[in-house]
Amino acid sequence: MARYEEKTGGQVLTLAHNGNMSNGIMFPVETNPDTGKRLGADYMKARIRWEPLYEVTQIKGDGEAHPYLSPDDEFADFETLALGNLNLTVVKTDDMLKYEYAREALKNGLKLAEKHGVNPYQFGMVGSSDTHTALAAVAEDNYIGKHAGTEPSPERWDHPMAKFRGHQYDGWAMSASGYAAVWATDNTRKALFDAMMRKEVYATSGPRMLVRFFGGWDFVEADGLSRLPAETGYRKGVPMGGELTGAPDGKSPRFLVAALKDPLSGNLDRIQIVKGWLDSKGKTHEKVYNVAWGDADRRQLDDNGKLPDVGNTVDIPNATWTNTIGDPELITVWEDPDFDPDQRAFYYARVLEIPTPRWVLYDAKRYGIELGDEVWKTLQERAYTSPIWYTP
Repeated sequence: MARYEEKTGGQVLTLAHNGNMSNGIMFPVETNPDTGKRLGADYMKARIRWEPLYEVTQIKGDGEAHPYLSPDDEFADFETLALGNLNLTVVKTDDMLKYEYAREALKNGLKLAEKHGVNPYQFGMVGSSDTHTALAAVAEDNYIGKHAGTEPSPERWDHPMAKFRGHQYDGWAMSASGYAAVWATDNTRKALFDAMMRKEVYATSGPRMLVRFFGGWDFVEADGLSRLPAETGYRKGVPMGGELTGAPDGKSPRFLVAALKDPLSGNLDRIQIVKGWLDSKGKTHEKVYNVAWGDADRRQLDDNGKLPDVGNTVDIPNATWTNTIGDPELITVWEDPDFDPDQRAFYYARVLEIPTPRWVLYDAKRYGIELGDEVWKTLQERAYTSPIWYTP
């Protein structure tokens, strides 16, 4: 890649598949899995130079977070596939998980930046399908499958993607996901590439919701009433993928976040902001804040910042739902109540839809099949923005 850039004057970026089947080699912290040697500055600089983006969700499962790593996150267990490597010849162990998931990698990146002066995991987040059919249809009601063997049929839900010595990836556990959303200045190859390089991108698990996320020091509550959040966001702050540095005295970062539902999908349940930070003792932490939510007239945060469930309108036998809960649009300005200007941190937005049918439920309705109790029949589709980092 370096030779290509040198000889042609072109630019290159690489984008790894999600690491949930990497068995602990996707995001190393201490040693290079290829060489066995301790990670050095050269590795870390190369990693962030060539991999500015990361595929956080796709057909082979979601890679944002894992309930083992984030036990306090009620939405961490989403489309989780964590059984082993791709062909299941090596079974997963819990100690591998911390090197596989995006949120943990972002936290470890803060630790490495503090120690080595470079953050190899300062990446933006996108989704992609990983289909092997040249078909990009990943809508739950129009799921074409990962490869030719999983195209629509009455049997595909019960046909394993991989099977080895008593372990298998069930066909029904495959995800109809995902998409990469890019905030480009115009629809050209150059503009799209530039937007990806600056990490102004976000991931969705399939729906085409619109999400904006800006961070700065001067947003005010009234900015959350704007019909033009991007205009305000660019003027007062940095967009997703950006960085804030050196907090002004007495100020905490404020974030303008807005989401508009996919017109063909479910209403919005809530917007959350996920924060990770590094304390003075070199330990990483995380917290999920509910910052905006639908049905605000009947749902309020409790004393622990938790929000009641939005509800569920899915009609299981008919694979339908109604948008009688949630909101079509959410926007707010949120200020970090726990900010420490001396601590490295990152923030990203997670947008959740109300529950809707998974692709297997549509298959069950179309083909008249009965699904087992173990099959996941509904889900809350979501979007993940690229983070905004804070560096003291």
